[in-house]
Amino acid sequence: MEKKESVFKPFINGLISENPTFVLMLGMCPTLAVTTSAINGLGMGLTTTVVLALSNVIISALRKVIPDRVRIPAFIVIIASFVTIVGQFLEAYLPALNSALGMFIPLIVVNCIILGRAEAFASKNGMFASLMDGLGMGLGFTVALTLIGCVREILGSFSVFGYSFREPLESAGMAPIAIFVMAPGAFFVLAALNALMSVIRDKQIKAGKQSKIKAGCGSDCASCGDDGCVHQFYDEKAGEKE
Repeated sequence: MEKKESVFKPFINGLISENPTFVLMLGMCPTLAVTTSAINGLGMGLTTTVVLALSNVIISALRKVIPDRVRIPAFIVIIASFVTIVGQFLEAYLPALNSALGMFIPLIVVNCIILGRAEAFASKNGMFASLMDGLGMGLGFTVALTLIGCVREILGSFSVFGYSFREPLESAGMAPIAIFVMAPGAFFVLAALNALMSVIRDKQIKAGKQSKIKAGCGSDCASCGDDGCVHQFYDEKAGEKE
């Protein structure tokens, strides 16, 4: 039985210390491709969050029923079902967003964040903890995509979330930096934000506010003295560890 004091830890873990974009560097294809604007990043992030949370819950509920030899195909079928449902919803009620995201909506099926959490977490933990993990990872992904989209849109087109401030800036002699709404701009912004996150984590580690493992350490886990990011807190067999 899951301990009440530990079930909310996966949410914070996915949102901050194991942020899929800035710490684990997962889901780079949609991160770089759809963040030409803040609204696209927000839409892609929330769509992925819904699929991730729902698929985590179902996979957790069926974890003792699904045969071990076919677990990956079973996970993909469950994920694909939710992606189809979400895709149909977007096509019916948010056609503009659906058109902007294009093929990246069906490609959520093979997003390594979703399949990775299904294998690493949902298949080993209870439904509520898996829901919290899905929401934390999904919202962490959403925050990252929205932040990258905001920076690229502000610098590349002098607008954000449909609000344009191009005219006053251009009248002051400034011009948008077009490269930021192009492919190279995505790499520049991602690298800058990731470097900033690394500096913040390093300062917290040196100040003793976080351990390396809680800060999303990218070192080789096989050589680490801790049990690993996922199992350190949530392995049911090992019990909760601090």
